Amino acid sequence: MLRVSAENKFGKKSQVRLETELRDGKVILSDVYFTAPFKVMLPFYVQPDYMQVMVLSASAGIMEGDEQEFYLHIKKDTNMEYLSQAYEKIHKMKEGMARRHTKIVVEPGAYLKYAPLPTIPFRDSAFENVLDIRLEDPTSRLLFQEILSCGRAARGEAFAYRFYHNRVSVYQKDTLVYLDNTRYEPSLFEMNGMGMYEGFTHLLNLVFFNIEKSENWMGQVRALLDEREDLEGGATRTAGGDAVVRILGRSAESLLKVSEEIQKIAVTPPA
Repeated sequence: MLRVSAENKFGKKSQVRLETELRDGKVILSDVYFTAPFKVMLPFYVQPDYMQVMVLSASAGIMEGDEQEFYLHIKKDTNMEYLSQAYEKIHKMKEGMARRHTKIVVEPGAYLKYAPLPTIPFRDSAFENVLDIRLEDPTSRLLFQEILSCGRAARGEAFAYRFYHNRVSVYQKDTLVYLDNTRYEPSLFEMNGMGMYEGFTHLLNLVFFNIEKSENWMGQVRALLDEREDLEGGATRTAGGDAVVRILGRSAESLLKVSEEIQKIAVTPPA
């Protein structure tokens, strides 16, 4: 059974805590806390009530034994976009693994765009990523984006990691409205086979929670995908009416670009 190595080079869990607040019509970070290797940049403002927050890391990436905790609290009527500094590299590990646990709360009237850059699992890496997200009511809006690559394909490391476990749970109040519990273990699964990556190298997962869209948005998204021979994907709705788009591609850049195109179709920025 794989376990976290006792050799955590930071000596304790690495943490990031961010809390927003609306003051005099401007959204601010009312609480910021972080430990090594993380730092939080001063926010960039798209407009007074919409800010972009970028988390920096002094580390080369995720290492064996790393344990990380993130907590984002998006308070009432605030709008925030969460960004990362660079592609997330999960480095080679001898026998242990690394873990990250992220908790997110989005209050009524608030909006969070959670869009870190793509993740690259290196050969022999093992990573467990858990996200628990709570939307407090139907006016709590979330755009969730994640991109996972097969690894460093150009170096012959396509699907050479030991495992990648990703669990995303989204609740509206106390009701579970979305669950994605994915475990990729290349030694057990044919990752290039039917129902998996099918010859592609990158996977985009894009989910819209409580975000109003035009009646024909799904048809527009499907038409956009049909025009792209280098991509394969689809759009659907959850039982609760939220929208999910999943796309396979052959580069992170192409998926980032198509994600932005889809967001322009589906998302009206906060006023």
